[in-house]
Amino acid sequence: MCAPRSGRRLLTLFLEGFSAGLQSNIGASLRPRPLALHHKVFGAHLTYGATSRFYSVKPTHDQDVKEPGWTEPDSDAAKLPAVASVSAEADVQQRNPAHFAKFCAQLQQCRSPSDVLDLSVKYTLPARELSNCFSHMWQTTKKMTEEQRHYEKSLMFEHPAFGTLCERAMQLARHMSCLDVAYCLLALVKLDVSQRSRVVQTLLRVAQEKLNRFDEKALSLLASCLPEMDSCKNVDALKTGLQLLVESRTPQIKSVIALQTLMRCVGKDAPLSLKRKLEHKALTMAQQFSLPNAQYMFTTLACMDFMSVALLDICSTMIIENITGIPFWRLVSVLQASRDLHYRNVALFSAIAEYVTSTLDMWQMKQVMHFLSLFEELTFLPTGLMDVLAKKVMAETPSVTQKELLTILRVYSSLNYMPKGCRQEFLDCLSSSFEGYHAKMSDVDLLRGAFALCLLGHLSPASLDRLMQDDVQEGLLSTDPYISERHKQLLHYISLCQELDRPDPPHHLSVSRRPPLDLPSNPSVHRALQEALGEADCQQGVILENEYDIDFEVTLTDAQPQGAEEGRCQRVAVLCLPPYAFCLGTQHPRGRLAMKVRHLTTLGYLVVMVPEASFEKMPQQERVQFLRSQIFPAGQPVSVE
Repeated sequence: MCAPRSGRRLLTLFLEGFSAGLQSNIGASLRPRPLALHHKVFGAHLTYGATSRFYSVKPTHDQDVKEPGWTEPDSDAAKLPAVASVSAEADVQQRNPAHFAKFCAQLQQCRSPSDVLDLSVKYTLPARELSNCFSHMWQTTKKMTEEQRHYEKSLMFEHPAFGTLCERAMQLARHMSCLDVAYCLLALVKLDVSQRSRVVQTLLRVAQEKLNRFDEKALSLLASCLPEMDSCKNVDALKTGLQLLVESRTPQIKSVIALQTLMRCVGKDAPLSLKRKLEHKALTMAQQFSLPNAQYMFTTLACMDFMSVALLDICSTMIIENITGIPFWRLVSVLQASRDLHYRNVALFSAIAEYVTSTLDMWQMKQVMHFLSLFEELTFLPTGLMDVLAKKVMAETPSVTQKELLTILRVYSSLNYMPKGCRQEFLDCLSSSFEGYHAKMSDVDLLRGAFALCLLGHLSPASLDRLMQDDVQEGLLSTDPYISERHKQLLHYISLCQELDRPDPPHHLSVSRRPPLDLPSNPSVHRALQEALGEADCQQGVILENEYDIDFEVTLTDAQPQGAEEGRCQRVAVLCLPPYAFCLGTQHPRGRLAMKVRHLTTLGYLVVMVPEASFEKMPQQERVQFLRSQIFPAGQPVSVE
């Protein structure tokens, strides 16, 4: 194996090969010279020095310990056998598949990487069985706990057969099929074998040689592997070649699955022009989409980090029309991709929420919690689902776990929603359940739960008393400075709620102001206010002592809005609000905004919420009329839940 060529040279070779249609020439032009002659060059380029090895774990592994099977770069043991002898041996083994029938059966019975390594020493493995070994070693670790996985991997690296298996992979790499190369590389990366190890670098080079012969499945495996690898010359060269390969194959694609495979292969780092080319190809094939294709397109575009509204709208329509029977993880993947792509489709989210609501009894509680969390991240308010779930929680309170309770508190408070007709009953149920978990709860969970109850306007005396204990406060404020600052902010809001949300607040609370700051104001709102209110006193960028900021504070002396007491000035707080301050597709304020409005109202303000996105679309006369209607309502003053 030789030192990797520069990225520019590799790009030139790929372009020449694709333009001339000489696929085999690219592999030949990249074929490395014998590894034994270039250990020093390879080691120097990868900063190995004397620590070069066939494999190693990630940098957390002790680099000073020589693992079994490790050899110095220039030692005779490190030199690979002649290519002809390896090829002949592999051919002999592959012509006798019956000899390995027993091996394959025994491999399926292995339950850990060490079991696979114990089995491998009994056979001389050809390429296919070698690939199966690495893949099965990775598969056995998937269902392990994190602690068990770490322990099994440490045993794997210490096993004397692991170095032999890695050396065998280097010997047979150029004789493997494209699929076997991809499987081996993916398994080694997932097993945390160091990217700088010679076995991984050898497979990367062989993948470059064979790239033009990779089929859809091999490309998909390679695309799953490369994003998890750090940048280096071989990885960057392979990514560049992969993008060129996708671009050259795109016009000939006739299968939607093949197209989606190539779209996933280009990844997030592909140039925008290539992403748009793939998008155009997908739009021309939209009539061929099946329901699985539509679901898979969401995750495919998320892998590319490319939002195509046209494609997603087509797929959303198909999912809405066939929502019944779509399994849990498919629906979750659609919502996760929508979140990652910042795609907001109220019709799609409503269809999923209605489907979950109508089939609530067939879902496990942890699945419902997963849906709720995703809806909260999407700022979507599924009122029907939350009403039904609240009744279920009140009926089955003892069976609600601590984790589920904290999720319910977070979601209902963030979306500022309480079930209709049983608000206080539901709050009391949540509060009593929360207090029952105090003994098992960490200080951080106690803080988050108490803050969620405060957002909903409910004060839990037992929770607040426990939260104000000196040892709890010290634990919350003695962590990382950034986290401590967040905890301090939550404690500040809880203190405000204790003062302003108590059942018998003072009739007249004083409002202290700080010097106004140069906060960015909305000029269109300012002009509309001046036209709507004439000579009324209007102050920008007001900061109260409790740290609430007001975009525009208007003091009315002559004309009084409805609800103002006779003989008193009325203060109006105008808040210019971005879309994320409201639930998706509504003017329903989310948790922190609702708390702010509630507290400003207690302080004597008439609060006017101006949604910036819709306000900017109004003509000037409608803006003025909107502000007048909010400040001087014809009916009852606007109330916020």
